[in-house]
Amino acid sequence: MAEESAARKWKLSDVGVFLKNSLLAIVRGQFLMRLRIDEYFIHIVYVFFLMAMLILISLGVENSLNKVEENKQTLKELRIIWSDKTFEMAGVSSRSEVERKLSEMGSKLGEPDRSATVLNK
Repeated sequence: MAEESAARKWKLSDVGVFLKNSLLAIVRGQFLMRLRIDEYFIHIVYVFFLMAMLILISLGVENSLNKVEENKQTLKELRIIWSDKTFEMAGVSSRSEVERKLSEMGSKLGEPDRSATVLNK
C-alpha cells in the first residue's frame, strides 16, 4: 500500500510535462481528441457559430442605437432652428413690418381706408 501511494504522488516535473504535452496537443489540434470530445465536435462548432452570430447581432443593434441617438440630437437641433425661423417669419409677416418694408422700398401702398367692396354677379 505504501508503494502505491508513493507511485501516485505527483512531482513538480510531472506538472511541467503535463503542461508541455497539453500545449503541444493544443497546437497540433489533438487536445479535443485526448479529452474524447471529438464526437461532440459538430456541437462545439454549432455553439461557436451561434456565439459569433450573437456577437454580430449585438454589434448591429448597438450601431442602430447609436444612429438613433445621433438622429435624436439632429432632430433636437433642427427643432431649435425651426422655432427660430418661425419666430423670424412671425416678425416679418406682421402688418407694421410689411408697411415699414414697403415704405423703405418707396412704395405708395399702405393701410386701406375702407373695407373691400364686394361685387355681385
